[in-house]
Amino acid sequence: MKVLTKEKIINYTLSEAWLKWTTEEGMNSFLVENCKIDLRIGGPFELYFLSDAPEGMKGSEGCKILSFIPKKMFSFSWNAPPSIPSIRDLGDVAWVVVEFEEVGPEQTLVRLQHLGFGEGEEWNKTYEYFEEAWDYVFNALHQDALNKHS
Repeated sequence: MKVLTKEKIINYTLSEAWLKWTTEEGMNSFLVENCKIDLRIGGPFELYFLSDAPEGMKGSEGCKILSFIPKKMFSFSWNAPPSIPSIRDLGDVAWVVVEFEEVGPEQTLVRLQHLGFGEGEEWNKTYEYFEEAWDYVFNALHQDALNKHS
């Protein structure tokens, strides 16, 4: 099974890093202008990257929180971007696991694993898309932490 893994040490306390990923306020502070996050099993984890797009094409509509251990890990279902309609039409068939580990007083290792990729050319495009997209997310989080400390 293909697994896309990203990790980065971010200059946030464990609590700050956790809140950045698991709350609407946190996610809106570094990544998107609008989202719907309700940290409970089955709760929405919808990030709207394209607020002006038609319903269903804004971002991760329909994605849900699958599990969590407070300040340690959480997982959510995930869909493909609108630019790859053959995979997006399958719905939220992939999933993402985000883990948090305190490595210093104001440093947290954030590790992300994206799973559920199928086989074939369109799935390969989806993997390549997220290879870059998750880098963008981690860079935005890193920049947000730098801005906090400047």
